[in-house]
Amino acid sequence: MEQRNWPNKSITLLLIALGACARIAPHPWNFTPMMAIGLYAGARSAKLWVGVLVTMSALLASDAILGFYAGMWYVYAASLIPVLLGWLAQQQPRRRVAFVAASAIVSSVSFFVITNAAVWATSNLYPHTWGGLSTCFTAAIPFYRNQIAGDALYTFALFGADALFRAALYSKPEVA
Repeated sequence: MEQRNWPNKSITLLLIALGACARIAPHPWNFTPMMAIGLYAGARSAKLWVGVLVTMSALLASDAILGFYAGMWYVYAASLIPVLLGWLAQQQPRRRVAFVAASAIVSSVSFFVITNAAVWATSNLYPHTWGGLSTCFTAAIPFYRNQIAGDALYTFALFGADALFRAALYSKPEVA
């Protein structure tokens, strides 16, 4: 059995529900499993589009309840980077743990850079100068602290639970 394929569709639905519910439930700003879910979905789905579907479905389902907003397109676009990185992790069997850890950090950084640059570029909250961009990024640092902590925790939890489950499922019983 190929390890990256999910055993059934219930895991796909569970990931969508986890992502949507985590965004809806009260939580510290940006402390959600969305980057970890994208990374995990990309790493474990047999087809890249399934990872994209999981991530986009969780975002859309939660935004349907929370409310749609003008800048959601760049949040959605930034949320696809972990899916692609997870997909690339499949090609790293010997260095998968290190690649996933690095990908979690890259996902956090890219989300921070993309979403905050887009806020600066598309709103009137900050002047469209280098100083305004710097102020925008500085104001976002407290949100980034929460995000990187959430991304690390949820990535460890998802991939750790998967590893434990697979070890238990595929371990051979000892013969006495």
